[in-house]
Amino acid sequence: MRILVGSKNPVKINASKEAFEKYFNNVEVIGINVESGVPAQPVEDQVLQGAKIRAGNLFGLNMKRNLNAEYFVGIEGGIAKLSNRWFSFGGICILNAQKQAGYGTSPLFELPAPIIKQLLEGKELGDVMDELQNKENTKQKHGAIGFLTGGVMNRKELYVSGIITAMVPLIKPDLFFNGN
Repeated sequence: MRILVGSKNPVKINASKEAFEKYFNNVEVIGINVESGVPAQPVEDQVLQGAKIRAGNLFGLNMKRNLNAEYFVGIEGGIAKLSNRWFSFGGICILNAQKQAGYGTSPLFELPAPIIKQLLEGKELGDVMDELQNKENTKQKHGAIGFLTGGVMNRKELYVSGIITAMVPLIKPDLFFNGN
């Protein structure tokens, strides 16, 4: 089974592989950079919108290039405000070959005010975390969650759960797509 992921980020590719292997055998995951159509640091509804656009762009590429993929995974990291607190999370959209969509999110985790201020000014969370830790490309490693949990959870683990939740409508299509 071939799955396309809308990024070459190894964290997103490996998380997709791990999640899909919980449901299917012989999973091949290919990362392809596609546009999200949203700002580099998505806020609120832009998070799932970006994931949806990525998945749709993959679906189109699959048709155009005859890649024979069965699922198309768009993952977009972003922030949202709930109960007057800002949280970071991954928004996920997965399309199947029939273009049926499933949406999910990773667990949400709170971000401190100084980080949120920079994000709302247009900086990307990965860049802010790189500066904070004096490291490079942490978003392709443990991510913000790895730093903030002291290594107890990493970005891949965060995304695996979000991908699983996005699979719900696709593994139970009779509950979601019959008559809709």
